[in-house]
Amino acid sequence: MEPEVLERFTWYMREHSALTVMFHARVAEQMGLSATDEKCLDLAMRAEGPLTAGRIAELSGLSTGAVTGVIDRLERAGYVRRVRDPHDRRKVLVEVTVGDLDKFGEPFEKARDSLVEVLGHFDDDELHVIERYLKLQTETFRKRVIDT
Repeated sequence: MEPEVLERFTWYMREHSALTVMFHARVAEQMGLSATDEKCLDLAMRAEGPLTAGRIAELSGLSTGAVTGVIDRLERAGYVRRVRDPHDRRKVLVEVTVGDLDKFGEPFEKARDSLVEVLGHFDDDELHVIERYLKLQTETFRKRVIDT
């Protein structure tokens, strides 16, 4: 790969990352959370069901001790609750309590509208390439950076 191509892509990825971090910091502040807490809540919301603290640690790359603090804060704020695993009463699961999350929907609607606007500039073949890139980038980043 040509160095200038790598430099261009690196700049775009860093800029996109910075904007994403700032967006989530703003949303987290509105929710009364830290950005880390808000992203852990997002992970829990996107899961197919309640998660263990260990699973949240795996998904987030945080230590289990740090995740315990995150869960404590999310529970105090009313976003999650701890429940016993119905299949193994020794396990504790973290369950999202939908609560008043709707009041935080506007920033996410704006982000979604932005995505729709941008994706509208591409045809189906280009969208497949973009999707393949994002999937591979996500998998590789998780494997090499988060799961290490």
